[in-house]
Amino acid sequence: MKKAAALHLITEQLTLLSDSARLRLLRLLEREELSVGELARIVQLPQSTVSRQLKQLADGGFVISRSEGTSTLYRLVMDDLDGDQRTLWGVVRERLAATDSGTELAEDLRRLQGVLADRKIDTKSFFGKVAGEWDAVRNELFGDRVTVLALLSLLPAEWTVADLGCGTGNAAELLAPIVRKVIAVDQSGPMLTAAAKRMEHFTNVQFLQGELEKLPIPTGTVDAAVCVLVLHHLESPQNAINEMARILRPGGVAMVVDMVEHDRAAYRHSMGHRWMGFGVPELLRMFEHAGLADTRLLTLPSASDAKGPGLFACTGRKAEKPATAATRSSRS
Repeated sequence: MKKAAALHLITEQLTLLSDSARLRLLRLLEREELSVGELARIVQLPQSTVSRQLKQLADGGFVISRSEGTSTLYRLVMDDLDGDQRTLWGVVRERLAATDSGTELAEDLRRLQGVLADRKIDTKSFFGKVAGEWDAVRNELFGDRVTVLALLSLLPAEWTVADLGCGTGNAAELLAPIVRKVIAVDQSGPMLTAAAKRMEHFTNVQFLQGELEKLPIPTGTVDAAVCVLVLHHLESPQNAINEMARILRPGGVAMVVDMVEHDRAAYRHSMGHRWMGFGVPELLRMFEHAGLADTRLLTLPSASDAKGPGLFACTGRKAEKPATAATRSSRS
């Protein structure tokens, strides 16, 4: 009888761990104590669904809960699990860790960081409350782009910047007031028309139609080249990065912003994506192959309510011209 009961219990535990949503919740709750609302934002499921899954996990002994104010917080504590549960979860967790890269679980962890950042702003401590209120006041008074626009002023005013795959001009519109000239390139005529209308009050923006793998820009004529959320659409990302390097002046900077590796295959059909994001080694190799040095790749923090994959920003610099014999002689 005891043997049958034990077998039934193990079967129930295996059933609990057979659902991908519950696995995602457990992996998050082992890392942080979270509320239903926070979990719903991270896994992007309705709160009712998350509540139902949490009840099953709590009934099965995998998570514990406590009340704080009007919220209920949940947590998986490894030491609180019984022996069989601890062993079973340890095996499952190890298998999940082996398949993290580019998966839904990895995206959950990026959104978790966004939730934790929001929690710091929402804290009831005096400083947290003041900071949160000040952010709201500042946005109301000056808009939510003031910090980005101010930071852009760090760019040298004499620069020429190429916005490659400019679309409707989101990046070009930010750059135009800051630098001497913006060259906006896109293969789509309608996109360029929309961008030109958007920036009709600027006189320093040049619009060119062309492919990113064969840019209509002379060699060595721009100080910076940016490519924002375009690379994953291209047949040959390497050729596009080679072209970015070609058009840069010595010392010029290339920047690519795009998606990290993900598993959302539906994007291929719904939005015409050719590549399901890019891995760090892959991007660094492409920059190196194009002759770009001082390469740096940063994973960008995800907003807690963002529905897309995580993003990165990768930059590289074109080498300065080597000193000529005459130059070396004059320095000696």
